[in-house]
Amino acid sequence: MAGCNDPSGGGARASAPVPRRRVIAIVPASASAAAADDSPFGGECTAAEPFALQVLGDAMSPEFEHGDVIVVEPEGLAHDGSFVVARWQGEWTFRQLVRDGEGWALAALNPAYPRQPIGDLAPVRGIVIQKSKPGRRRSVKRYVE
Repeated sequence: MAGCNDPSGGGARASAPVPRRRVIAIVPASASAAAADDSPFGGECTAAEPFALQVLGDAMSPEFEHGDVIVVEPEGLAHDGSFVVARWQGEWTFRQLVRDGEGWALAALNPAYPRQPIGDLAPVRGIVIQKSKPGRRRSVKRYVE
């Protein structure tokens, strides 16, 4: 059985395994659930492995722009102010986790998008630990220490 770090396709020379890259669209909560992938883990990787996603849309502007790449830690510790990926009402969404009275909410940074109240942290599937601009190795920002 192939693992997450097995190279796809054979090569003539032996080398270290090449990590496979997977980009999964996180669609705005108002978009169709059919456009979202059912699982960010794709069946081959375990739920504990960090994964990368590409930001689509402007819901998290100005901190995260369309096309930015985020790295998500599925087993990270979420707290008030964390940037998270969550499964909410059958769709994947990328938002900031904020305290909302006795409960929690998923908030877009762009005020044009509404808050999504959540009762507990069950919908949160991972926290964003890093962002980068595609093609710019020096443009990296980390969100955890």
